[in-house]
Amino acid sequence: DGQNDPADIRLLWEHYQATGAAVMGQRAVRRDNFVRRWSSKVANALRRAMLRDGVRDTGCSLKLIPTAAYRALPYFDHMHRFLPALLLRAHVPVEAVDVSHRPRERGASKYGFWGRLWVGVFDVLGVWWLSRRALPPVAVQEC
Repeated sequence: DGQNDPADIRLLWEHYQATGAAVMGQRAVRRDNFVRRWSSKVANALRRAMLRDGVRDTGCSLKLIPTAAYRALPYFDHMHRFLPALLLRAHVPVEAVDVSHRPRERGASKYGFWGRLWVGVFDVLGVWWLSRRALPPVAVQEC
């Protein structure tokens, strides 16, 4: 759809190399209509308040996650909205990097306001429940 600048992938890669953390892109300036920006702002605020993942924008599609960490996550539809919380639950450090955002050039969004609202409400409750059942990290000692 042309909304993400491929040049920003380098920013995520450099941040990953410097920190070793999973890196989430977050759109510095949204190039969407008012309703989409407003609904996203409300949804992200609710998600942040409940899950305490520290990421301002989980809707950005630019993400760099180590393969082993991603494969260890529980899978469910629409999980992309909750990747920071799921990674933190798995004791994987997460950091966010500002990236550019461009107006949509092609295609149409598959998400409307009401569809995102109800799916998001139930999913955030499920991830909140799951996060409260995370196991502490296990220390392994060599014999």
